Amino acid sequence: MSAPTVTAAGTGRAAPRRRAWTRRAWTRRARRTAAVLAALAVWQVLAQFRVNLWLRFSQFPTVTETAQEFARRLGTAAYWQDVSDSVTRIVGGFALAAVLGVAVGTALARSPLAADLLGPLLEVLRPVPAIALVPVAILLFPSNEQGIVFITCAAAFFPVTVSTRHAVRALTPVWEEAVRTMGGGRWRVLRSVVLPGALPGILGGLSVGIGVSWICVISAEMISGEYGVGYRTWQDYTVVDYPGVFVGMATIGLLGRLTSTAVELLGRRLTRWLPRTAQDAPAPTAGRGRWRTGRTAIGESS
Repeated sequence: MSAPTVTAAGTGRAAPRRRAWTRRAWTRRARRTAAVLAALAVWQVLAQFRVNLWLRFSQFPTVTETAQEFARRLGTAAYWQDVSDSVTRIVGGFALAAVLGVAVGTALARSPLAADLLGPLLEVLRPVPAIALVPVAILLFPSNEQGIVFITCAAAFFPVTVSTRHAVRALTPVWEEAVRTMGGGRWRVLRSVVLPGALPGILGGLSVGIGVSWICVISAEMISGEYGVGYRTWQDYTVVDYPGVFVGMATIGLLGRLTSTAVELLGRRLTRWLPRTAQDAPAPTAGRGRWRTGRTAIGESS
């Protein structure tokens, strides 16, 4: 007889929590929107009135001029061709870097032989900026397209590798010993303990890697590309088309934000078993609250 009472109480507690979480979510969205609008307003005022203090805004295009140029380019095939080329290069290079980085990072952390053979070489190459590999890519690959993908892969490879290595080394040995005690072999340990346990650290490396990849792919397109957002932005600069330059910068920012969000959402989906902070985790729905409190009440009554 106590189950309905506990269920109603649980439902009553869940509703205010859900409303409070919704209120916090809308407040954060409003703050973020206000911050972006404030930055755009400052930009508009400084550029429109040609403010020249220590920083010079006399040649800056205004927000309205940039928006008009952006709207015009959205209707052209060349703009979407550039976007398609840059995204294709990012996806190809980043996917390759993710696979290689996780594999090499795991090997460095788990195998003394791999650490001895690959570790010194990678530590020498890691401080070299990926954009400095443009001459190497031109010499190695027969086409600019392959060279840019190589540079993109090199940019993301080292953050993913280092993050994976540290995450695997930080795992608790008790987990592996428990699996081995139950008869699990090397691949079972790798699949059930190492990769799931190191996944949060790996995802951190992927988040850093996708940002570095965009920096390097845009730089590579500016230097040796034929198409792409970076190539078009540099061409606009050479012909003194400053609204076009800012359109390119805005496009790079939006594409970078979209890809970073995709990596973050994928990471949250793969790590659903991890506990969430109060600001990130939504309040439980009424259905879940009723089910949990009802199950508790049944346990207590029995």
